[in-house]
Amino acid sequence: MAWLNIFSKDKKEKLDKGLEKSKEGFLAKMSRAVAGKDTVDEEVLDDLEEVLVTSDVGVETTLKVIKRIEERVARDKYVGTSELKRILREEIAALLDDKEENKSSKFTIPKVDGPYVIMVVGVNGVGKTTTIGKLANQFKLQGLKVVIGAADTFRAAAVDQIKIWGERTGVPVISQGMGADPASVAFDTVESARASGADVVIIDTAGRLHNKINLMNELSKIKNVMKKVLPNAPHDVMLVIDGSTGQNAFEQAKAFTEATEVSSLAVTKLDGTAKGGVVIGVSDQFSIPVRYIGVGEGIEDLQVFNKKEFVDSLFG
Repeated sequence: MAWLNIFSKDKKEKLDKGLEKSKEGFLAKMSRAVAGKDTVDEEVLDDLEEVLVTSDVGVETTLKVIKRIEERVARDKYVGTSELKRILREEIAALLDDKEENKSSKFTIPKVDGPYVIMVVGVNGVGKTTTIGKLANQFKLQGLKVVIGAADTFRAAAVDQIKIWGERTGVPVISQGMGADPASVAFDTVESARASGADVVIIDTAGRLHNKINLMNELSKIKNVMKKVLPNAPHDVMLVIDGSTGQNAFEQAKAFTEATEVSSLAVTKLDGTAKGGVVIGVSDQFSIPVRYIGVGEGIEDLQVFNKKEFVDSLFG
């Protein structure tokens, strides 16, 4: 139970509140699935499958979970419905990608030669700019020197928004305005960050999906020019997805993982939706670790993802 000491009471309360709608919907469906049943039989498993799919866990991940529970039921011969919640909790926790398990609730970065570069991707409207601002703020609170690059030059609003976040958090923003070459902005940002001794660089990128080939070429170009300054940049390509869009989040993840190599996920807007199960499905199906989750509108409502705390909050 040491993890509970690391994850502060205040953060846990915010997580509980943020996942309240998902938890209530999930547990209510699950209660109906086992109503009047003593043991986990085929009918209960069929109902559980429907519960998981309608909770936006995704079909592939749902089938995987059901198969694991079937194996446990076959092995243990008798499994009561009272044990189902615990078993389901264990199987979901096991599925969440933990190659880079966050054992701490703190916003930290690996030690690298020069600034640690995060390239942020995602479609417009998912909360990408807000996530960048909140992330910059959290890093700054940890005593890290942060620089933001406004490389989403397709929309004037994107550049303006990121500048507002820069002013709000006291973090410098490198920009060249709307219509500028995104790769040029990224190059200037990384070069400026290295020269000033910054610890972290966060690069915003355009979220256009109407032409995947253009998106792929643009992201590749941005990555290549950054490598001219720092050979290992970007160290992290973070995909931001909107948790409230449910199955559409899977389509977003599919499109971006085909366009570029995504190494982490940030799932936003979980506080206003009952679709929190999408975190489980996307992480499992794309084998990408969830690094951050958004559980509120406040500047400090971006949290480092901790699978144990997430599952605890989801199951109550």
